[in-house]
Amino acid sequence: MWIQGVVLIVSLLVLAWSADRFVDGSCGLARVLGVSPFLIGMIIVGFGTSAPEMLVSAISAFEGSPDIALGNAYGSNITNVLLILGVAAIVNPIKVDSAVVKKELPFLAGTILLTVFLVLDGLISRFNAITMLVLFIPIMVISSLGKKEEQVEEDSNKKESLPKSIFWILFGLALLVGSSRALVWAAKDIATALGVSELIIGLTIIALGTSLPELAASVSAARKNEHGVAFGNVVGSNLFNTMCVVGISGAITPVAVDPKILTRDLPAVALVTLFLFIFGVRKQISRVSGVFLVLFYIVYTVLLGFKVV
Repeated sequence: MWIQGVVLIVSLLVLAWSADRFVDGSCGLARVLGVSPFLIGMIIVGFGTSAPEMLVSAISAFEGSPDIALGNAYGSNITNVLLILGVAAIVNPIKVDSAVVKKELPFLAGTILLTVFLVLDGLISRFNAITMLVLFIPIMVISSLGKKEEQVEEDSNKKESLPKSIFWILFGLALLVGSSRALVWAAKDIATALGVSELIIGLTIIALGTSLPELAASVSAARKNEHGVAFGNVVGSNLFNTMCVVGISGAITPVAVDPKILTRDLPAVALVTLFLFIFGVRKQISRVSGVFLVLFYIVYTVLLGFKVV
């Protein structure tokens, strides 16, 4: 067990450093290309840092552990909003572009409703999974339209090099994925030794572990006043989790849906998505709101751990 503990600590340190480099590279690319930081945050940072969720859920589905696959995807969505945005807002209040409420968030809400409809029969079939993956493509295309018109403000002190930005994106992402995977391995071994169910492991330990890249990236972005990256990271990651992570898992093998996912976990995902709309209307996530989100996450996790919900 001590080996897993050492891996846990080292992975966290590598994760924090690589996320900082990854955000630098992503924001540098936004400046070089003159596109919206939100778009960079949603596509590159959001989807890039969701690679651990995709890998873990795909492997879980392949190895016959569907509860881990789905728990990881939906648990990560909950963690992204409550813990990641909460901690990021405590570090530095996050400004939210009101345009996001009109375009990206409705897509996110729509994907959740679609997911509920597709899993009502208690099974994510290969057909349903492929439907999710196919629909994800036009969502991204429509979401990206017009974003290049939102120019990034020039900063004479921040002249970026395209090769340098790409290097830090790729190198930082590689370390993010590797360190988070090692972290999940250690956490899963520890949790399994304690006799916790696979669904709870997926919703808590693994969801938290695979969401640590998003946590590190969003906190780093908030600290650097890259508000679009911090918020876009969560929106993009949740879209990716809902459509691609679940879709890929179901495409590998049909996934049986635990009834608690319909009665507890998907409603929780819908609730935290509603929080995003509220913050969008307010145009910011204050430190007080950040504290509320983190406390909500702690209560939710404790209730899961003690099997109250």
